Amino acid sequence: MRQSTNTGWSVLRSVRKQHMQSRSSPSSESTLGDSRATSLSSKVGKDFLASIVVFLVALPLCMGIAIASGAPEDKAASVGIITGIVGGIVVGAIGGSPLQVSGPAAGLSVMVAQLVSTHGWQSMGLVVALGGFMQLIGGLCRLGQWFRAVSPAVIHGMLAGIGVLILASQFQIMLDHKPLPNGLANLMALPHSFMEGIIPSSASTADDAARIGFLAILIILLWKPSTPKSLHVVPPALVAVIVTTVVTIAASIPITKVAIPDSLTDAITWPTSGIPENFAGWKSLLISAFSLALIASAETLLCATAVDAMHSGERTKYDREMAAQGVGNLICGLLGALPMTGVIVRSSANVEAGAKTRLSTILHGMWLLGCVLVIPFALREIPRASLAAILVITGYKLVNPKMIKSLYQLGRGEIFIYLITVITIVTTDLLTGVVAGIVAAGLKLFYVFSRLIVSVDYQPNGDRTILHLVGTATFVSLPRLAAVLEAIPPTTELHVDFTKLDYIDHACLDLLGAWEKQHRITGGRLIIDWDELTTRFHRGVTEDAAASA
Repeated sequence: MRQSTNTGWSVLRSVRKQHMQSRSSPSSESTLGDSRATSLSSKVGKDFLASIVVFLVALPLCMGIAIASGAPEDKAASVGIITGIVGGIVVGAIGGSPLQVSGPAAGLSVMVAQLVSTHGWQSMGLVVALGGFMQLIGGLCRLGQWFRAVSPAVIHGMLAGIGVLILASQFQIMLDHKPLPNGLANLMALPHSFMEGIIPSSASTADDAARIGFLAILIILLWKPSTPKSLHVVPPALVAVIVTTVVTIAASIPITKVAIPDSLTDAITWPTSGIPENFAGWKSLLISAFSLALIASAETLLCATAVDAMHSGERTKYDREMAAQGVGNLICGLLGALPMTGVIVRSSANVEAGAKTRLSTILHGMWLLGCVLVIPFALREIPRASLAAILVITGYKLVNPKMIKSLYQLGRGEIFIYLITVITIVTTDLLTGVVAGIVAAGLKLFYVFSRLIVSVDYQPNGDRTILHLVGTATFVSLPRLAAVLEAIPPTTELHVDFTKLDYIDHACLDLLGAWEKQHRITGGRLIIDWDELTTRFHRGVTEDAAASA
């Protein structure tokens, strides 16, 4: 026995010695190091290529969204790019969603335009900075997860409402016009604007701008269906911008082009210029900042959830992402730039291009910075109509008519919430529409938890009665259930059918327990057909009722 034991220990020592030698072997370390270096090099290479794709997608969108947001014409494109730079370099470095790309978002452009018309551009920096500070505090207080608890119908309704407003307002810009004061006015003006874009006029450049805009739309729609798959990596929006710019220059078409300052610092508006002078002004700014923080956080974190579904890498840390967005918006506010959110178009392009780490997001911000510093003269040749055309397509995609069919399959209540959200956003403003959608979702929830259908089936001989309960039995429906039970004949044998009941709370179980006690006194019986609930009822509620009696 001792010899066998000694042999066993010697084998174990030998194996352990070989294992330690293999771990300390220079060749083993070299192989492991080479493997890690190869893996790191591969990731860096993929991130580098992905960053170029994202940059090409982001450049026209940053400028177009800035123009749609109501920023001053001489600064619009620059402030959009500044936000893209901060979203890429700062938020990309510290964010909780490594593959999500942040920057100016079409979803916020409507709200920003409304805030600009209310407070003026001079005060927007302060609004954005305050909103960013609120986001930072919310992230530090771990409120990020709460923004996921929003009905999908409200989210899709919000996106559709924003899409309608973007489409209507950008169609005006596509004709070299200024958008009208509100969404309804822009919608009502669409037929007239469409005809103005078709019929040439010597008094307006609308028809020239419209031709450039429609050319851009045509290129975007036909790029992927009509080109080899190898070219699909090139963003259609970028192709549209390049082609329309070349056509505009070659044909000397006299339409409005993008304005870019000689220096990026010329676009900066310090928030000190928009400080309110009284309490009422501060109150209005704080309400606007809170609204901005609320909508931006919801859009960002829902986008992060969608990005997580696209890849199998690191999952989103919601509180960290919310705090990072707050830092980004705080910086953008101090620089007088646009607010940012996580953006699904750029993020999906990042994932599809093969990005592996946050390096791709950071690099895309650096490319944006280099572009505006090195080739501002090229950006000044871009026709504004082509950028507006890109957003017309974006607006249509946000409306997403197919989503209505998907929501209808979940029930008519979801369609009701969706329509309430869309109509309210279009007729009032973004925050009011979202609040209306949340209220509608709450009313639906209340309806579901208060909807109880109670029916009584009396048997011919009168000795047996069946009580059918369908829906949800809660304290809200307690009076209705009590009224039906009081009408049951005293000597009958009552069978309660729970097979179509979704939920029953303790209040209704107590009612049945108390009613059963009284019913037994009058010579009747209570029989529950659902075995699981029968056990719960007889062992719990009946004993409690008896004990209290």
